[in-house]
Amino acid sequence: MAENFPELIDTRALRIGIDDGFNWVVANYGEALEIAFLPVLRMLTETERFLQWLPWYVVLLALCALTYAATRSIKAMVGVAVMLFLIGLTGMWDAAMATIALMLISTLLAVILGIPIGIAMSRSDTLQAISLPVLDIMQTMPIFVYLIPFVMLFGPGKIPALLATIVFAIPPVIRLTNLGIRQVDAEVIEAVTAFGATPTQRLFTAQIPLALPTIMAGVNQTTMMALSMVVIASMIGAGGLGYQVLQGIQRLEVSRGLLAGLGIVFLAIIFDRIAQAYGRRSQQHLNLGD
Repeated sequence: MAENFPELIDTRALRIGIDDGFNWVVANYGEALEIAFLPVLRMLTETERFLQWLPWYVVLLALCALTYAATRSIKAMVGVAVMLFLIGLTGMWDAAMATIALMLISTLLAVILGIPIGIAMSRSDTLQAISLPVLDIMQTMPIFVYLIPFVMLFGPGKIPALLATIVFAIPPVIRLTNLGIRQVDAEVIEAVTAFGATPTQRLFTAQIPLALPTIMAGVNQTTMMALSMVVIASMIGAGGLGYQVLQGIQRLEVSRGLLAGLGIVFLAIIFDRIAQAYGRRSQQHLNLGD
């Protein structure tokens, strides 16, 4: 029999200490955090209600128009229309609107938080050295682990589902914003500086425009990761298509899980095509500028 690894520290005491510390945070700041995140909950709820209130054909036409504006392709637009029609045909329309609301709000907040962090990383090698291991951990941590602290703080519901989705989805946009700005040609930065541009002017007139295709790739990855989180988030009250999949598992209803799963796939294809098309167009504009 192989010899077990020696117990060098008391892991039970360590776990109890971590749990006690987190319980102290919940007891002392849980209510304040709930109040602080109420505007976010209201924004998510109102977005979901608005999308479900809109007639189905308005949403379909809006997404088709957005697809055509991004791709300039009739074929892509027809494909989006067919996929949305199939989602409605299978009775998953309201659940799909709830999923889109969660994905849009979580992606929006992840981008609002992630791009400034990526910019700060691109300006500081020290911050980058500290942040990259943290991002590695965030991207490799099992998804279920994200749910535990947020459920402890807020209880089951939409706020922990939204926050867990943001934390899970934010690393790509941070990484690629940092990478895109760092990859901007040094000669361009020197030329802009020679004309007397301040660091802020360099950032907004040269670095961000030139890094935009890479940043858009990060936004695309963040969107897909947010959408991939919907099934897990449904376990703590996110609702939407993920909840339908969860019900299919609990009730052993293959049809419900399959139809909801296909709805998630269709949404992933639609938003992936739109984001990729905008990324390609920004790259083409950049090439034309060159």
